[in-house]
Amino acid sequence: MNSGRITWISKNDSVDAFPPASAALSEPDGLLAMGGDLSAERLIYAYKNGIFPWFNDNHPIMWWSPNPRCIFSPNTFHISRSLRKKFKNSNIIIKVNSDFSSVIRECAKPRSSIQGTWITEGMIKAYEILHGLGWAHSIEIWKSNNLVGGLYGIAIGRIFFGESMFSHLSNASKISLLFIANHLNSGDLKLLDCQITSTHLLKLGAVPMPRNEFIKNLDDQCNPAIKFEDWHQHELVCSKLFEKFI
Repeated sequence: MNSGRITWISKNDSVDAFPPASAALSEPDGLLAMGGDLSAERLIYAYKNGIFPWFNDNHPIMWWSPNPRCIFSPNTFHISRSLRKKFKNSNIIIKVNSDFSSVIRECAKPRSSIQGTWITEGMIKAYEILHGLGWAHSIEIWKSNNLVGGLYGIAIGRIFFGESMFSHLSNASKISLLFIANHLNSGDLKLLDCQITSTHLLKLGAVPMPRNEFIKNLDDQCNPAIKFEDWHQHELVCSKLFEKFI
């Protein structure tokens, strides 16, 4: 158990000023460092080393690397009968990167189960910059030209680091996860990182992975850091996606 002190990072410190992920606290689980900034260079370095920012607007930037890590791997996503029945013949459209800013801002809106949001205006601007640079991506669910669900995250090498998702239509966010799962099953992606384990994700087929094993995967797939551009399609009718999951 690690109950030592966390590292404070200055904005002037180099992007690699983080301690190793193994130095993260056990309580609270995964807290590794505080401070620094949300520059694109620091964020990419953090993600490819198993670290991500998560903090409230009135707090300093907090950097985390929880143990274990919640992940989806190839052929693990569980499609329930109800999900298949609802969407198998649906004309809902799945798009990639057509409206990243709307997706992240929808994810940032308050929810009845959560007070406030950790997706601050500073976070939004930082990830919009990452999107413009080709690192951050949005998977969007559209119905009758309305954005009804989706997710956003960072892709480095063959790892997709999921950040947040939303639904205005029941189960719409599950379809965006299914889209990522299709890229896992094809081998274009190796892991989908969901960061923190939840009952909801476990029911969908996610599993906890020890942090040291997760870091080994990042060493294999994210170094050197390469942008992911191998989306099968940038627009797909939902029913066509289910044809890939017989």
